[in-house]
Order: sequence, then C-alpha cells, then structure tokens
Amino acid sequence: MSVHSEIKKVTTETLRKMKFDKEKITMLTAYDFTTAKMVDAGGIDAVLIGDSAANVMAGFETTLPITLDQMIYHAQSVVRGIDRALVVADLPFGTYQSNPEKALESAVRMMKEGGAHAVKIEGGKEISKSIKKIINAGIPVMGHLGLTPQSIYKFGTYKVRAKEEAEAEKLISDAKLLEELGCFSVVLEKIPADLAKKVSESISIPTIGIGAGPHCDGQVLVYHDMVGMNKDFTPKFLRRYLDLYTEITGAVAQYVKDVKSVDFPNENESY
Repeated sequence: MSVHSEIKKVTTETLRKMKFDKEKITMLTAYDFTTAKMVDAGGIDAVLIGDSAANVMAGFETTLPITLDQMIYHAQSVVRGIDRALVVADLPFGTYQSNPEKALESAVRMMKEGGAHAVKIEGGKEISKSIKKIINAGIPVMGHLGLTPQSIYKFGTYKVRAKEEAEAEKLISDAKLLEELGCFSVVLEKIPADLAKKVSESISIPTIGIGAGPHCDGQVLVYHDMVGMNKDFTPKFLRRYLDLYTEITGAVAQYVKDVKSVDFPNENESY
C-alpha cells in the first residue's frame, strides 16, 4: 500500500509529492453523485468533472455546447460524493479564452458554486494571461496540452497531436510556461509516448496522460469508457475494465421479460 493511500484528503501538494516520490497518480472522470462515491471508494487520487459530460451525459458530438451553469451543476453533484479525492473541474469552451477577467469570473463561480478544488483549462501561451489571473486569485489550475477537444474545429480531427517537430517543440515550451505560471499539473492528451516522456522529465509539476503512453506521472480515463458503458468508442489508448453495456442491457431485457410474464414482483416482493 502506498503512503499516499493513507491520506485523508488529496490536495494539489499531494500530487506534487507523488511525482517526487515516483508514485503514479490515478484520475477518472465523474459527473454525478453516485459515480463520484464509487470512484472515491475505489481509491482514486483525483476526480475530473470533464466537459466530456457534453458527450457522455448529454449526447453532443463535441464538448463545445456544454455551459458553465451545466458544469457547475455536475461539480455540485460530484463534490457531495467525494471524501478523499482531489476534485478538478473543466472550465467549458468560451468561459476563459476571450479575456482574463471573464476567465477569473468563471473560475470563481466554479469554486464558489461548484465546490471544486481546482479548475482545468486547455491551451498554452495563447491563454497565459487568463491562467495567470486565475492563479493570482488563489485558484489552482491544471493545464491541458496536446489534443485539446475544445479546439476540435481548428484541428479538424481527433488524431494524435505533436507528431511534427514544430508542434512538439511548442508543446514542450507551453508545458514549461504552464509550470512557470504556477499550474500544479498538466494533462497531456493523445501525443507520442516519447514526447510525453520528454515533457514529464523537463518539468517539476505532474503530467497526467490520456493516450500519451506510460511515462506520464499519472493517467486519466473517462469513467464511462473505462467501465464499458460506451459501445462505439474504441480508441487505441482505452482499456476496458468492465463491459457494463452488455451487462446493463441484459439486465433490462431480463426485467422486461419478468414483468411481462408476471414473474416480477413475486410473493416475496409484494406487501
């Protein structure tokens, strides 16, 4: 058992120590109270209230449509279910890119109303003023580089990022800048494993990978993908630990059969 599993509350400082001690950081998404309770009970170090809620909870094609109010609602639900994990919430598209004042206002709302312990925002140098403004107000920021889903229309594809030298160099430069600005960690999404290793070794803040190989300081997956609730999403980086789609549809089919055949409720299940 790791020394950090004994910690009652995981903080941003805990994650820094874990990197220093070379203990891998675990992170999963959660968007509701019940899921939050389960992942926290499972011993997860950090919970991400991702704007991926737009996809898995609301059925949107991209993360762009979800609003700050909706993200705050998800954050409130998750925080009520957490005893130990660090809770990080995404600031959604359009709530921080345009100007630092708006960015701070969005982050303050997420902390005050949502109850999150930190916020995550996508991008590097382009949003440095917003990051600085939020951190100067005492709000912890997790960065996000590589494939940044809020910029999907700019990229035009969900393929691996930073394969070319120029983009790889910018990513390393952005990671160093995020550390300099005071970010406590950075997510690296869908980049070559060798580049993720280089980034992880060149900064003192933890890197959390998703589709970025084994050399990051930690890993994050979307909960619904990890437990197999999504049937169609099968990227190379995903390991499914359960096949809940099959289990749940099978259970529903059995329930339908039992009700229609008047097998449920039986005598023991009636008052």
